[in-house]
Amino acid sequence: MSSAALITGASSGIGEAIAAELAARGHGVVLAARREERLRELAEKLAGEHGIRAEAVRADISDAAGRDALETAVGELGLEVDVLVNNAGYGDADDFVDAPRDRLVGMVELNCVALTDLQARYVGPMVERGRGAVINIASAAAFQPLPGNAVYAATKAFVLSLSEATHSELEGTGVTMTAVCPGPVRTEFVEEAGFGNAEERTPGAVWMDAPDVARIALDGAEKGKRVVVPGLLTRASTLSGQHTPRALLLPLVRRVIRRSAPRH
Repeated sequence: MSSAALITGASSGIGEAIAAELAARGHGVVLAARREERLRELAEKLAGEHGIRAEAVRADISDAAGRDALETAVGELGLEVDVLVNNAGYGDADDFVDAPRDRLVGMVELNCVALTDLQARYVGPMVERGRGAVINIASAAAFQPLPGNAVYAATKAFVLSLSEATHSELEGTGVTMTAVCPGPVRTEFVEEAGFGNAEERTPGAVWMDAPDVARIALDGAEKGKRVVVPGLLTRASTLSGQHTPRALLLPLVRRVIRRSAPRH
């Protein structure tokens, strides 16, 4: 049976960039997302440019049935997953009380439950084979509460905590677990989360491009790193977020997010 990397949320942004970087490094890929046409175009492009096997699987992993279908589809392709990239997820730029309830609950389902489910499906077989890697896309938001993005930051804190603990549990198995915690990245995610003007209101030096994040993420995963935070300024901000007393941090973060959020 051939092996491949399974990347969720692979139709754009960081997921697409990681798929391209894996293909450039000679790794077969399975691209999973809801936008099938974009996936197929990307799969054809990566296969043509790098001579690797690239498969596109339309998948909605926001519920268990969708995740069952994805696992079945990968199996029917005759592939075993030796790299899992849990990238699918979304955010929201509203106060908790203003955000639609179904969007908040769906965020937890996708960002946390789906990620945990896929990790649980594939880590066991990796350990049995004695090799493999999981890359969970968290966020710099994981390191501190974010008023105005309360649920999103909480989901990413979950991803970071889960990844770090599992990393420790997997020592000596041949399987690595890496949490990637990017700061602002120029992708569709920003607009979809409701931060359409964020780049205009945030210092340009903190922004990164998805291909750079992908390269840094894979370099870190290949070295078996527990956590990768791309960008010097983002690393500095995560340190301050971890160690600044919450009574001082939260009002400051709130003011920053209010400035960055779109005006209604």
